[in-house]
Order: sequence, then C-alpha cells, then structure tokens
Amino acid sequence: MTRVASRQPRRRPAPGPRAFPGLPEQITRSPRGRHEVALTFHGQGDPATARALLAEAERAGARVTVLAVGTWLDAHPDLARRVLDGGHDLGNHTLSHRTVNALPEAEAYAEITGCADRLRRLTGGIGSWFRPSRAARATPLVARLARRAGYPHVLSYDVDSLDFTSPGAPAITRKVAAEVRAGSVVSLHFGYDADTVAALPAVLEELHRRGLRAVTTTELLT
Repeated sequence: MTRVASRQPRRRPAPGPRAFPGLPEQITRSPRGRHEVALTFHGQGDPATARALLAEAERAGARVTVLAVGTWLDAHPDLARRVLDGGHDLGNHTLSHRTVNALPEAEAYAEITGCADRLRRLTGGIGSWFRPSRAARATPLVARLARRAGYPHVLSYDVDSLDFTSPGAPAITRKVAAEVRAGSVVSLHFGYDADTVAALPAVLEELHRRGLRAVTTTELLT
C-alpha cells in the first residue's frame, strides 16, 4: 500500500511594510486619537527573556512590536515565527546593532538590508518596520536608505522606558506610567536583564487602569 506523505500547511508570508499617508517619515506616536498604545521591544539578548515577555503580553491580551537584530535572528531563528505566530509585529533593527547613523552610506545600507534579508528568509517578508540601532531617530541619510530598502517609515517612539539602564522594575513602571498617553509608542528591550520581565505586568495593569490597549504598531496607526 502506497503511503502518501502528509503535507504541512504553508504559512503565509509575514506582512510587509506599509505606507501611512499623512504620517511623517519618522513616526514617534499615533495621531489617530484612539485609546491604544504600542509597546515596542528591541529584539536582542537571551531568548528566554524574549519568550517570557511575549508570553506575559499574551496572557494580558496585549500585542507588541519586536524590532529584531539580524545576528540575533541568526542565533535564534525560531523567534521570528514565534513573534508572528503570537499575533505581534516583527521589524528590522539592523543586522548587528552598530551605531547605524554614524556609518558610511554603504555600511549603513548593508546593516539595513542584512537584517531585511534574514527576515525575508525566515518569514517571507522584510518585516513591518525599521528602527535604527543605537538611536531614537534616523539621520536623513539612514531614513533615505531605509526607504530604498523598502521601509516607507522609520519607527521612533515618544516614551523611553530606559529599561536598558537596569534601573529596576519599579523605576521602569514609573517612567512609562509618567509619560504614556493615548497614541504613545514605548521603547522597551528584550536583551538586558529581568527588570523588564518583572515590570511588564505592572505596566500592562497601569495601561488597563487608564483604559489603554496595547496593540501592534500597525494596529495603532491603521
């Protein structure tokens, strides 16, 4: 009897970048006026921290945006699909997390496209967003290179949690609570220590108390 090999369902390619007419080239927050915020995570560091943060967000019904470093994806390729399968946005945070704004044009472009290539190989798309590494905003040159690579907007933020300074979970929560408002884009990180993991439940509870939903950046701006 001939056995027919079962076929695995083909996954759809990841969503690609979108242009949002009327919004600036570098987006720091949403002007839509809805009671929503975007929690954005720089994707690098211990994969266990990343998984813990994603699981905590999902338990609270939150969706986030992950800006992944290309070399991190090389080391942990399963995390690209883990992010997407959780309903989150996935984007580009350069290939190797160098100070991209200070690089010569060819090297800066290689940082952007190197990460885009890894995202395409792992997910079928280049990711929804680009954020420069080691800077809140892109220089005009880096913004132009990002457009050339296929990203109409640079994703910045208006709330910096400063979690990368390891201030402790209460300080992270206080910083976000003091500055967040409807439409905010919040900068957080996967890759430093347990402070962010410990702070996230309190951050999400504070958002809930204020009637703010944590959604992907794409949802925030649509």
